[in-house]
Amino acid sequence: MTTLTLEVVAVDDQVPGIRTLRLAGAGREVLPSFTPGSHIVIQCAEGANAYSLTGETTSPHEYVVSVLECPQGRGGSRWIHRALAVGDTVMAHPPRSAFAPVLRATRHLLIAAGIGITPMVSHLRSARRWDRDVRLLYVHREGRGAYVDEIGSLTDNASLFTDRASFLSELSSALAGQPFGTHAYMCGPSQFIDDVVTTATALGWPGSRIHIEHFGGELAPGDPFEVELSCSGDVFTVESGVSLLESLTARGHAVPSLCHQGVCGECRVPVRSGQVLHRDLYLSDDERADSMMACVSRGSGRVELEL
Repeated sequence: MTTLTLEVVAVDDQVPGIRTLRLAGAGREVLPSFTPGSHIVIQCAEGANAYSLTGETTSPHEYVVSVLECPQGRGGSRWIHRALAVGDTVMAHPPRSAFAPVLRATRHLLIAAGIGITPMVSHLRSARRWDRDVRLLYVHREGRGAYVDEIGSLTDNASLFTDRASFLSELSSALAGQPFGTHAYMCGPSQFIDDVVTTATALGWPGSRIHIEHFGGELAPGDPFEVELSCSGDVFTVESGVSLLESLTARGHAVPSLCHQGVCGECRVPVRSGQVLHRDLYLSDDERADSMMACVSRGSGRVELEL
């Protein structure tokens, strides 16, 4: 897999608990452009983590990411907050997106909580560049809003909240009053996303117009499902709260893995038949037709793998 060597050229800790890094190529070359809503996967001692890109999307000289410190997390955020400094280098996989704006949409409604604002920033940049109709609802803790000043420079159609009641009141009104053809994009903690989706669904929003970006490592346990291995005919059940990767490894199958969050692409397995509930941030829609990421994605009923 292709990797990029990036140097930390600036660090910003102005927002408590959130560290923003500016990353440049070793030779200060132009970096690969990316689709709004894209992320890069940064390797660290504990594995790899995906972080949304918030800077310019076209021919950027720097990648910008903002990382919330999670003391109880896997360790990637602690490493970024406590170990990285200007002049250090990191290895990263090139940008990928599973959260791009739908170009046919008549309006883009962005709904974010906390650090979930990060993928929305590149959406706002794109909307401004191409004069697309966009609205943002952003709820955050007092004094801990990321990109607040930048949001104001990117759009006049943003509503920011520091209390849940005001946000929920505006959310219902916004979801109920959108013109036909609006697509909604949501990012934040799992419970936040569940609440927003529940509200949207109750107001008649079809699933095809709701787009979700999950935080890595916050997926629900999921229902049990069966797996059949075409090479041996072996059939087994992946229990709730257990990943396909864990089940395959326990049965002696050596599946490469790295991040365990569906962002690095290492544990991709071929799917011969069955319905897959894709929960990764790596595969494209075309790739999902015959593949799944064993660390996070699940099946519905029985899935047959070409292993």
